[in-house]
Amino acid sequence: MKNKLIKAGREFAYKQIILTFLIVLIFVVVIFYIWDFSYAKSALAGGVIGIIPNVFFAHKAFKYAGAKSSKLVVESFFSGVKIKMFLTALLFALAFKFLVLLPLPFFGIFCLVMVMPLLTPFFINFKL
Repeated sequence: MKNKLIKAGREFAYKQIILTFLIVLIFVVVIFYIWDFSYAKSALAGGVIGIIPNVFFAHKAFKYAGAKSSKLVVESFFSGVKIKMFLTALLFALAFKFLVLLPLPFFGIFCLVMVMPLLTPFFINFKL
């Protein structure tokens, strides 16, 4: 990882993931105290299904940077998106098969995780 852009991009992506994970945990704890364990379990499952593919995407997408490797940048982003979509579908299928889920907390937290990349730049200083 010699390139400064790669390092900055990965650090920002991982900061986003950590912040998202912390917010999911806060919501899960609040949901547990307001409702009960089944709601919290569903919320946690929705959060995990959103976060795990993002980790793989961040790792894959920020392998290359710069104008000289622009083709590699595009290819790594596309392969990262493919991996993210596959993992999301797989995790959804596994959750629906093996867990008893309540739809509101499950999809509510999953949607929150999907929106977090739009919101986290307001909370994280990003400098190259």
